[in-house]
Amino acid sequence: MTQVAVLCGGVGAARFLQGLRRAIDPSTVTGIVNVGDDAVIHGLHVAPDLDTITYTLAGAVNPTTGWGLTGETWQAMEQLRRYGRSNGREVDHRDAEEAAGWFALGDRDLGTHMYRTSRVRAGATLTEVTAEVTRTWGLDVRLLPVTDDPVRTVVRTADGRDLSFQEYFVREHHDIEVSAVRYEGIEDARATAPALDALRGAEVIVIAPSNPIVSIEPVLGVPGIRESVARRRQRTVAVSPIVGGAALKGPADRLLRELGHEASVLGVARWYSDVAGTLLIDEADADLADAVEAEGIRCIVTSTVMSDEDVSRALASTCLAAAADA
Repeated sequence: MTQVAVLCGGVGAARFLQGLRRAIDPSTVTGIVNVGDDAVIHGLHVAPDLDTITYTLAGAVNPTTGWGLTGETWQAMEQLRRYGRSNGREVDHRDAEEAAGWFALGDRDLGTHMYRTSRVRAGATLTEVTAEVTRTWGLDVRLLPVTDDPVRTVVRTADGRDLSFQEYFVREHHDIEVSAVRYEGIEDARATAPALDALRGAEVIVIAPSNPIVSIEPVLGVPGIRESVARRRQRTVAVSPIVGGAALKGPADRLLRELGHEASVLGVARWYSDVAGTLLIDEADADLADAVEAEGIRCIVTSTVMSDEDVSRALASTCLAAAADA
């Protein structure tokens, strides 16, 4: 059976994995997931990408937001805000020490973070806890954090402030100009043995349609990961998250532009040309296919906008076929 490893971050990766597990035996699929978005909120270890993918594959994600749980309640957050109001002040949404005002965690979602935090404090690795969480949700796809060590994406704003990724993405609604992005701790992080083994054993590697800068680079940047993917470049297929010069969700287009890259499939091609032999682009960008190939990466034009699981499955099948033909 074909073993497939997918580099993952957030909603785009979750939707891609939904389709991939319908295209092939899900037990052959391993998602290697970004942890740069992780944060400590209310003293709890929150892992947004791992949880979004888990909830999506479990059929429990909030379909409106693409994150969090469907049918969620918010009593804990309301109580936090009540304490603030009863003591004579509203919680300042810009105060990182009072995250209740800008980072809402649903009651059921809190249970996930409480379990993860308690297990890690007891000595379990993030990889072990992730396996326990996904087993509880009945996932048929294996999810692995790229590292058990802390890696944190930090955004430098144009006015010189350093923000954690969650402060930038959630508190500021990613509506602020960025001058630089760095990944704290990445040089000293160790890729997990299961993640490296999954890449070595994969017949196909897919870079999911996730934000190249804040979702995929914190995965590739962990020592040993980029090298492992680059060695399999001809069998590595990337899916562009940029369609028609814009991101379907999130700030990928603006981040590319603000950091001096082209916010188009050409910018994506240049970003991935050292690790991927093939780039899938949407039909809306068909006129750029030759220019993409001029960047040294094979280009395949297909439908990449995952409007439903049938489109996701077709996209996943195209990735597999592209790797087989490489």
